[in-house]
Amino acid sequence: MSHSPSPPVPGAVSSSSETSTSQCKVFKPPTSAVSPQLGELPDSFFTPTAEDLKAAQATLSARTQALVHAPLQLRATREAAEKAKRDRWPNTTIRVRFSDRTQLEKTFPSTDNIKSVYTFVHSSLRDDVKPVGFILYQSPPKREFKVSDPKIRAMSLAELQLAPSSVLLVRFEDASLNRSNVPAPLLPGLMAQAIELPTPPAFGEGARTPESTTPSNSKATSDKKVPKWLKLGRGK
Repeated sequence: MSHSPSPPVPGAVSSSSETSTSQCKVFKPPTSAVSPQLGELPDSFFTPTAEDLKAAQATLSARTQALVHAPLQLRATREAAEKAKRDRWPNTTIRVRFSDRTQLEKTFPSTDNIKSVYTFVHSSLRDDVKPVGFILYQSPPKREFKVSDPKIRAMSLAELQLAPSSVLLVRFEDASLNRSNVPAPLLPGLMAQAIELPTPPAFGEGARTPESTTPSNSKATSDKKVPKWLKLGRGK
């Protein structure tokens, strides 16, 4: 028995496919499976300051209070909290990652539901793939967003905790489309405008020295990554 949602009606989507796929971005798969190596972090990065400890304690206390008082929270209070989230993040950027690591990105109003994302993805697929059902999900932990689920279907992107930005994976009913060596089945026009995925800058790259990468210094480098307060604890 298939658990994937039924795709939108092809006729209805094709008539508005140009609108649905407008203002979106397509990112090519990364050229290397290995992430760029980050520079060495200074010792000070691992040493918590008094302000850090105070902020951590305040956060822990706030979470504890929230858990204690959650059952007593009135519906009006919960709705006010949700409104505050919508006001803070009026838009949600969704990236849909295919099995070959091609990514499709578009920004939606945070009040939209997950069906809007399904409609967008469906309209971006090649015509021969449009009849194939698919599921959008996150992992790990695995969390499926099925439009066949009334609870999921009724919730906004903000209520689904997808705001302000999230990455969703796609799984097709046709297993052959889920292979990592199969190109994303997107419209040729979209694939033609695909760009390279921006790479995050390396931390402290300019401060690295040749000595820090030699095998003879691997133990010293490892020691530098241990927080000072942890080293003191080990010595006791």
